[in-house]
Amino acid sequence: MMRSLMLLFFCFLCSALWAQSVCTAPGQNPSTAFPVCGTSTFAQASVPICGGRRMPFKSCGNDLLTDVNPFWYKFTCFQNGTLGFLITPLDLNEDYDWELYDITNRNPDDVYTDASLVVSNNWSGEYGETGASSAGTQLFVCGGDGKPLFSQRPQLIAGHNYLLLVSHFSQTQSGYKLSFGGGTAVITDSTEPHLKKVEANCGGDLLALKLSKKMRCASVAGDGSEFYLTPAVTTVKSSVGIGCTQQFDTDSLQLKLAAPLQPGTYTLHIKKGTDNNTILDYCDRPVAETETLSFTILPKAPTPMDSLAPLSCAPAALHLIFSKPILCSSFAADGSEFTINGTYPVSITGATGSCANGSTKEIVVSLAQPLQKAGTFQVVLKKGADGNTLLDECGEETRVGSALSFSVKDTVNADFTYTIFYGCEKDAVAFQHPGNGVSQWTWNLDESQQSSLQNPQANYTLFNQPKAVKLVVSNGFCSDTAEQIITLENFLKADFSVYGDNCPNEAVPFTSAAEGKIIAHNWSFGDGTTASEKDPTHVYAAPYQQTSYTVRYTVTDTYGCQQTAEKKITVYPSCYLTVPSAFTPNGDGRNDLFRVLNAIKAENLELLLFNRWGQLVYKTSNWKQGWDGKINGQPQPTSVYVWFLRYTDRNTKKKIEQKGTVTLVR
Repeated sequence: MMRSLMLLFFCFLCSALWAQSVCTAPGQNPSTAFPVCGTSTFAQASVPICGGRRMPFKSCGNDLLTDVNPFWYKFTCFQNGTLGFLITPLDLNEDYDWELYDITNRNPDDVYTDASLVVSNNWSGEYGETGASSAGTQLFVCGGDGKPLFSQRPQLIAGHNYLLLVSHFSQTQSGYKLSFGGGTAVITDSTEPHLKKVEANCGGDLLALKLSKKMRCASVAGDGSEFYLTPAVTTVKSSVGIGCTQQFDTDSLQLKLAAPLQPGTYTLHIKKGTDNNTILDYCDRPVAETETLSFTILPKAPTPMDSLAPLSCAPAALHLIFSKPILCSSFAADGSEFTINGTYPVSITGATGSCANGSTKEIVVSLAQPLQKAGTFQVVLKKGADGNTLLDECGEETRVGSALSFSVKDTVNADFTYTIFYGCEKDAVAFQHPGNGVSQWTWNLDESQQSSLQNPQANYTLFNQPKAVKLVVSNGFCSDTAEQIITLENFLKADFSVYGDNCPNEAVPFTSAAEGKIIAHNWSFGDGTTASEKDPTHVYAAPYQQTSYTVRYTVTDTYGCQQTAEKKITVYPSCYLTVPSAFTPNGDGRNDLFRVLNAIKAENLELLLFNRWGQLVYKTSNWKQGWDGKINGQPQPTSVYVWFLRYTDRNTKKKIEQKGTVTLVR
């Protein structure tokens, strides 16, 4: 309770004094988080007092939880598994909290607004060690006294990026130690660091060095002592990590040379500097001293238009690539330094660059309309309104008339037509595409059929299902997709309804349930007679005994196809419903069951049978079934039983009730 009251007071205080509590030290904001190695312990000797931003939290209701005196840590998961870690306060009588976020493909500051990023947390009001371990039983532990200090180990996903917030609720500057272990996830990057690329500026006195991955800024010796050149015509005077004033890691260095390099080929070497190391990654792995990079400084010359980035279908812009940075101030926003000649007129509406420090290696020339028709073109450089073409970082001007050639192909259309050839067992559908420059066809023809032909044919046997047909076409430059639903109109099904039990010398109705474009009906009633109406009736003569007939119904459609359905019906010698007054269940095959006789027209029938004590001994809704004189397998004695019969007459729909007695004779 005390901790909750303190938390409410602190949140109120933070909202009132926010301007004085903004965290500015590196590592105290998500965007400047410490990079973490999963194999080492991170020690934070003191914790500056700041923070108090309200955080969105998962599964903690309306708790007023804030990032109190925070530090943030970032890492990537390299192998699926669980994360275990331990936060040990230097003063075990202080309260530390934490929360873990998945920020994959997100801005780190989204943790302040999106609670769905939370993976796990622990905001217990107790003092002492906290973290994620086998002692935890839940992923989320909200604020309050008496809550467990350890949460369940969260599951990490390989390739995902994470942020861990460590929040120091106690208002002191005493620090803590953070260590990882006990989980199955791998958060340590096992790839070795390397030198990747080096380039010299046009003055030859600055080298831009690219590393293979992010490295610790603190491992870079500012005096440049980690680097030297061969031939040793000059020395490296200083080394600065790009962005290291705002963050802890970098993959780019700027090396300042004591004197400019003259045109020629040089090799950059790395060695241990005055800080007794080369450059270290998060886990203190160094770049090997055997690594070198060669580079060439050419005599000053205009920077040519080197190349065009690959074009997409119907391009609306051209991406011009240069080997050296071009001054952004040397080309106009309206693209007036460029013109396009070719198969048909093309207008330019603008030019932009990805300008960093006033220069760019890529200029995007925007077009008035996408190039949708095939053609061959040249983008040509001319002098703009400022009196020059393009100037590189050394002030050298690219010559007038410099040009790059390119070509585009027509856009394509996937629209297709088809022709149906109806059959009885299968339908054939011929598909047609006009081509028009297309070189590749990918058909999905339904019913598990595919084709790469321009004009394929498909066979279908399921006539009652619409066919979803999809075509993707390409000319190697542009592609298009078309889809159509094809309905086959020759589905044919023969079916009919008729009573299964029927009376003699009465008209038996037959009702067609056939489907399709039917033009002919043919009935065979099983007694040698036929009919051609859709819904005929037929009178069967009284048979000597109960007789079954097979009725066949054949339909013919407009395509000449036929389908046949057949069913068996039974005709009885009599339809006079009666209930016997006695039966003899002695197993001789004669009169062994008590049942209703000739209930052909009785619908919704129910027969109940009771003994003399009112006990229900038998019940059925099937007039063809009867009682065998036994209860639970035990034969019953000779006696009189009372029966009740209820049913609905099939013809009149009148409800009828009858009762009577029957004698069981042994």
